[in-house]
Amino acid sequence: MTNIVSTRLLVLGSGPAGYTAAIYAARAGLSPIVVQGIQPGGQLTTTTDVENYPGFRDVIQGPWLMEEMQAQAEHVGTKVIWDHVAEVDLTRRPFVLKGDSGSEYHADALVIATGAQAKWLGLPSEEHMKGKGASACATCDGFFYRGKKVAVIGGGNTAVEEALYLTNHSHDVTLIHRRDSLRAEKILQDRLFAHPNIKIIWDSEVAEFISGGSPEALTGLDLRNVKTGEISRVDVEGAFVAIGHKPATELFEGKLKLDSDGYIAVETGTTRTSIPGVFACGDVMDKIYRQAVTAAGTGCMAALDAERFLAAEEFDALQAAE
Repeated sequence: MTNIVSTRLLVLGSGPAGYTAAIYAARAGLSPIVVQGIQPGGQLTTTTDVENYPGFRDVIQGPWLMEEMQAQAEHVGTKVIWDHVAEVDLTRRPFVLKGDSGSEYHADALVIATGAQAKWLGLPSEEHMKGKGASACATCDGFFYRGKKVAVIGGGNTAVEEALYLTNHSHDVTLIHRRDSLRAEKILQDRLFAHPNIKIIWDSEVAEFISGGSPEALTGLDLRNVKTGEISRVDVEGAFVAIGHKPATELFEGKLKLDSDGYIAVETGTTRTSIPGVFACGDVMDKIYRQAVTAAGTGCMAALDAERFLAAEEFDALQAAE
């Protein structure tokens, strides 16, 4: 028989947004259930040093922070389940979600916090150098490269914004783009071209991440000119891949309103989606900030929105009964 798990509030995803939503929901007496997904803890579990999460004077570790968030959520009354939801039915309430474990989750309200993943180049040397010089978030890691030579790979808004941001820490920033023109908005391009500490290498793609030293760290990038095939090397100590993010919304295609980039669309200033009782928070709906602290903030919003939705529904039911 199918194992049916019923709850007033189901949280899908277990990063800063999901756990924060669970903490607030549990404190509101909703006894939420968190289904962790295939990467419990989210992207922070792949991050080592975290220096910009409020409340910690010293450097903390990303996996440790997520363990603490989970422990806090459980401490206040959240049930955490390891499972991966593969199918959802949002056409009726309670909503029905089916997990790979065979369990079926019935929820009066749903908070989606499935996050987004940075797109990488897919090179073996890139994978090897993650955390040792290769990064996908300048805002997160740029501080560690103050005074060092860095490169940004990409040509869209994200790449240009990250290159400009990195000038706060580095006097030598190189933007590497595989085309001969940028896709970023003109105002961003104007700022980039005018900045004296940024240079651009056109028509080039990264062929290899080069490492050296002890402990091992990034020392440079081998670049391939896409027109001539010529290989050249640029010496850098940090390389930021900025070719976009992919939100984890495949499960909701055709079932929830998504924006043009595939992120869940929410009402401005809220976490309400196109279906009443379904809320979205964190990187699955935020393509601008993508920080742990902003994800946690929207997780709080989602829990408050869900609590108000359920309370209003309960009140209306009592009124109708009377």
